[in-house]
Amino acid sequence: MATWFLIVIYLAFISLGLPDSLLGAAWPVMQPSLGAPLESAGMLAMIVAGGTIVSSLASGKLIEKMGTGLLTLISCLMTAVALLGFSLAPSLMWLALLAIPLGLGAGAVDAALNHYVATHYKAHHMSWLHCFWGLGATGGPLLMSYFIKERNSWESGYMAVAIIQFSLVIVLLVTLPLWKKVAQQRGDLSNAEIADQAATHDSASVATKPNDHAPSKQPLRLPGVKMTLLAFLFYCGVETTVGLWGASFLAGARGMSADTAAGWISLYYGGITIGRLITGFITLKVSNRVLILVGQTISVLGAILLMLPLPNVVVLIGFVLIGLGFAPVYPGLIHETPTRFGRANSAKLIGYQMAIAYTGTTLLPPLFGVFASQWGIGLFPFITLLLVVLMLLSSEQVNRAIKRNAVSN
Repeated sequence: MATWFLIVIYLAFISLGLPDSLLGAAWPVMQPSLGAPLESAGMLAMIVAGGTIVSSLASGKLIEKMGTGLLTLISCLMTAVALLGFSLAPSLMWLALLAIPLGLGAGAVDAALNHYVATHYKAHHMSWLHCFWGLGATGGPLLMSYFIKERNSWESGYMAVAIIQFSLVIVLLVTLPLWKKVAQQRGDLSNAEIADQAATHDSASVATKPNDHAPSKQPLRLPGVKMTLLAFLFYCGVETTVGLWGASFLAGARGMSADTAAGWISLYYGGITIGRLITGFITLKVSNRVLILVGQTISVLGAILLMLPLPNVVVLIGFVLIGLGFAPVYPGLIHETPTRFGRANSAKLIGYQMAIAYTGTTLLPPLFGVFASQWGIGLFPFITLLLVVLMLLSSEQVNRAIKRNAVSN
């Protein structure tokens, strides 16, 4: 039952990914349709991300009061209603109001499902969970591209995704009693399973044994924690910036049509999806630290390709490489948390990490929108490369801090 129930959880994460990529894919058409400034896409993204910060910080108490299943059901219903409203919204102001429940619902689903899978399933399922987010994020631009091309209607794209979300709400309603049953059947991961996960890590990424930490009264002062938070900030900031502004860069700087640009951005999300599917298997043999470093290096290469004055097919390869490189970073960093900082501290720290991640999502894409409105969308590849490099440097500083701490102890 626990294995089959994963399908429901994966479907819920598909629904989380679908809206994440819609705005960026549709914006080249939405902007003139609404008569909105270019940078207002960043404003909408900031409102959505702000909602996710609030709901992720509150998710711990909400899970205690409501349970993961009911919280996921209500959150998905909120996103479905918000997406339906997007398809009917007559102005930018309405979109801004609807972005609030969209963000609140997305943040609660994200935090609740990450916690549930981390508690009741082995580590490689986390990579596959985020792979299914990638399926949704890949499907969003494809759907939007189809409706823009065939109907010249971004509204129909949002309507289609809203219908998918409402369908998922029905599935979650039917399966609601299973959440507690599966949790009772699975229980917490055993100490042996956690030790087995830690065995795939090397001494540079392991601070202590999995369960020898007492909860720290000041977990933010643990070696490497602050740099880990910076890595999350830059990762989610650049991932969202590429997804939100990539289509506008292709249309504005590379001369592509809006529907073609939206389709190409789906390949960026496709790279994340395929990469996470593969990563789920590789994590059984290779440490997260190595996978994260390799992924970040690949994303640097992809960002460099976007900067070069080469044919558009090279730009396409660049977007795919960025997506492939991003694949192991987010789930890998989450998986490393109990190994690096102790299981007793991991729940609180994962909450901090997700809040900081959403802060990056909130601030960096609209900040780029301001830069683009002043100096042009051609700035996109340079900002992308800068953020990827900052992410890589932050992540490597975490490894150095933990290694120094392990040696000193």
